[in-house]
Amino acid sequence: MKIRFQPHPALAASASPRTAILALATLAFFLSACDRQDKASAAVAPVAVAPVAVAPAAPVAPSQAALARLNAPAAPLSAVAEVGRKIFNDKSLSASGKLSCASCHNPDNAHAPANGLAVQLGGMHLQAQGGRAVPSLRYHEHAPAFSIGPDTKPDEDDKGAVLQAAEAKTNAASPAQAVAKATLQPGAAVQEVVPQGGFDWDGRATNLTDQAGGPLLAANEMANKSAAQLLAKLKAASYAKDMLQLFGPAVFTSPNLALGEAYYALALYQKEDRSFHPYDSKYDYYLAEQVQLSEQEMRGLKLFKDPKKGNCATCHIEKTSRDGRFPPVFTDYQFEALAAPRNKAILANRDPKYFDLGMCGPWRKDAAQQLNYCGYFKTPTLRNAATRQVYFHNGVFHSLEEVVHFYVERETKPEKWYSRGKDGKLNKYDDLPAAYHANVDVTDAPFDSKAGAPPALTDDEIKDVVVFLKTLNDGYRPDGKQIAGK
Repeated sequence: MKIRFQPHPALAASASPRTAILALATLAFFLSACDRQDKASAAVAPVAVAPVAVAPAAPVAPSQAALARLNAPAAPLSAVAEVGRKIFNDKSLSASGKLSCASCHNPDNAHAPANGLAVQLGGMHLQAQGGRAVPSLRYHEHAPAFSIGPDTKPDEDDKGAVLQAAEAKTNAASPAQAVAKATLQPGAAVQEVVPQGGFDWDGRATNLTDQAGGPLLAANEMANKSAAQLLAKLKAASYAKDMLQLFGPAVFTSPNLALGEAYYALALYQKEDRSFHPYDSKYDYYLAEQVQLSEQEMRGLKLFKDPKKGNCATCHIEKTSRDGRFPPVFTDYQFEALAAPRNKAILANRDPKYFDLGMCGPWRKDAAQQLNYCGYFKTPTLRNAATRQVYFHNGVFHSLEEVVHFYVERETKPEKWYSRGKDGKLNKYDDLPAAYHANVDVTDAPFDSKAGAPPALTDDEIKDVVVFLKTLNDGYRPDGKQIAGK
């Protein structure tokens, strides 16, 4: 759902077309680690990155680009990225001595948790619940920095079966209408601005140090009490001599300097190590014209793209960019309010006055007064979604079948998904205060259905979509042998 927005001063950012954002994305590559409560990350100085001109690359056929990615040899890690790898796996950096980045972002489970907990446990004794479901760290190498700007698309052919563009209201005094995403084309005159990019479920991490510092300093995660305490652990680490050699003899003289370099090393590790973006699923082999999808997988793909059925590709873009440079990551990097049901497994939800409002808080602070964005969460990639055991920001669902059923039945059968009050009245959108219900997307299909209407997908069609989504799992081989750890 798109809404008119007057940027908050703290969020003001220059907007540029999405292709330009993607072309410059590697200059602003951020970690996408555990979601967390802000604590002492503000004490760490950002790592400045000087702008570099990017020469336009010659277009290449999508199939050739996909095949080149599959055949590309793994490059060795740089010395700095190797330090990042050691930090990523270092349990001694946590207060418990038992938790590392890899504990939640398990390399053997697509760098995501391998259990069915809605939120992971951390803290001194590994008994404190995290704030939100832990996202995967894969496929963030082209993610743009957080911004609020035009709803631009990578390419006009990145949306199958796109409908005619909607006309914009030009009268500035009139409120902007909500416009279905599937009606937007590049260059359309729809004057819409949308939140996009950034990291964490609420997009609050806009730079390297902000994102990386959170889990290490959050009381319910790695639980270091201060940047100084974390500095002492880095100084005592087995790779401390490597940091001295790479970053200079003064690296441990201040938390700002040491932690800034450590966070940079973590980011570089995730950028360089191919396991974070292998692009070797069955779907990638299909794009490379090396295999065919089965009849059921192909049916699922068509339903996935159909604006009147699944309409999934509107947010989870499934095509390579037209110039072939950017493979599909199955997200548009934007934010939506989808009104996932309240999850009683999260202890904080026992307080009826507590709500996780996404972009409006409780952890993001700079957009707290932008009430049009309360309930908005970032659209995740669907790559490796079939390997997950929990879904949505609050981990309320435990299977893809359940997720797709919710998508097509949220409006047609709300009583199936939401709780009732003591008076027996249905509490629709029960994890969002009534004041913000207008933010929920009821414009894009399949959310534009009405109560009692048949869902956009039948049970058999839902099965087809789920079978297709399984083609997005990393580690596929045409000989039928799945790669271990993928």
